[in-house]
Amino acid sequence: MKSTSSLPRRSFLQTSLTAGTAGAVGLLTGSQNSVQAAESKAEPVIKPGSTILFQGDSITDAGRKKDKENQDTPNMQPGFGGGYAWMTAAALLTGPEGDTLKTYNRGISGNKVYQLADRWQADCLDLKPDVLSILIGVNDIWHYLNGKYDGTVEKYEADYRALLARTKEALPKVKLVICEPFVLKTGAVTDKWFPMFDGFREASARLAQENNAIFVPFQTMFDEAVKYAPPSHWAGDGVHPSSHGASLMASAWLRAVQAG
Repeated sequence: MKSTSSLPRRSFLQTSLTAGTAGAVGLLTGSQNSVQAAESKAEPVIKPGSTILFQGDSITDAGRKKDKENQDTPNMQPGFGGGYAWMTAAALLTGPEGDTLKTYNRGISGNKVYQLADRWQADCLDLKPDVLSILIGVNDIWHYLNGKYDGTVEKYEADYRALLARTKEALPKVKLVICEPFVLKTGAVTDKWFPMFDGFREASARLAQENNAIFVPFQTMFDEAVKYAPPSHWAGDGVHPSSHGASLMASAWLRAVQAG
């Protein structure tokens, strides 16, 4: 597991300025540098011709269009929505190898891990991604807290582990990117989320370690972000990032994948 566990102050401030653009254009320079740096390595994670798939819940979904044309045609902005997945994809697609890449978003609002599994064949395995990014977990606790789901940290980890094993069996060469679930203490997020929520974070890190996956430490990033602006600036309800928060996420994702 590789992790960018913390952001130096200067780097964070530079990233925060990028977040102020609230869009993919502001990520272009950083993404080009990231891709160029990756090209200098023996085996970059994202190679020319790679297929990259983003999976998860509403944070990944971000209002994407799910009709066949927009969803099944790679690199279509309406099929990506307006969140971190699109900002990340846009940065990659405007980089030096962008014309060769295929990017997809199959996040669905409200999903928990078992719901990913229910649609995994069509929404993941059939797409044969070379790089698979997964952000999942906030609904597993949120729906538990509001009485709509009886899941636990243990169920989350077991279901997630089984999903990853299934994925690696079908796609033995896939590179996994496991994103840390995150919340900010504002809006819907109160003290009752803790310490249970920390268990979901720890489970995702264990699974990344077990599967030699790239780990994107979103919670660590947002914990740093609130030193510079209040939680509501990054995610009004504590769960769904603003454009500023999504832009930070895209930058963090690119950093982690560049580091490999």
